Amino acid sequence: MDQAKAVDIWAEVTPNPHTLKFNVNVILLESGSMNFTDKEKAKGSPLAEQLFGIENVLGVMIGPSFVTVTKAPAADWPSMVEPITTKIKSLLSSSEILFSQSAQVSAHKGGDSEIEEKIKEILDNEIRPAVAMDGGDITFYGYENGVVTLHLQGACSSCPSSIMTLKMGVENRLKAAVPEIKEVVQV
Repeated sequence: MDQAKAVDIWAEVTPNPHTLKFNVNVILLESGSMNFTDKEKAKGSPLAEQLFGIENVLGVMIGPSFVTVTKAPAADWPSMVEPITTKIKSLLSSSEILFSQSAQVSAHKGGDSEIEEKIKEILDNEIRPAVAMDGGDITFYGYENGVVTLHLQGACSSCPSSIMTLKMGVENRLKAAVPEIKEVVQV
């Protein structure tokens, strides 16, 4: 990272009351996201590891230019925002590696049939950017017998409106574009 550029961080609420999105003015990932659902999965990724070191942090997702942090339901955000912001800013301002390349997982899994390619195109060009605005990500897992399997991550994984987003938003859009689709489910 260019040491001359100051790191700016600003927190933003998400539809999930237990998750905040911490926007940064630097590129963290060229594309996709990395989702760490517990401290064990964060090993080898210093940014996620350090955030899990903060009391009541239950999940960390790193997106292209943001980090979403999910807290324990009983914890309060006012006591957590400053330590989270400080850790992120400190790491981004240093020359330390933020995460191991092996921690980065492919955003798409599955074959490359014509239907799957169309699904991935709609996800990448329309749905993922919208979901990222709320501090989350959605990844394609597969398509079989008319059923699309997706994974919601970050703010979207436990958001009260995630089922509505999946069924009313994603499923309706994909069915309109690909008539063979019968249902969209989450893994």
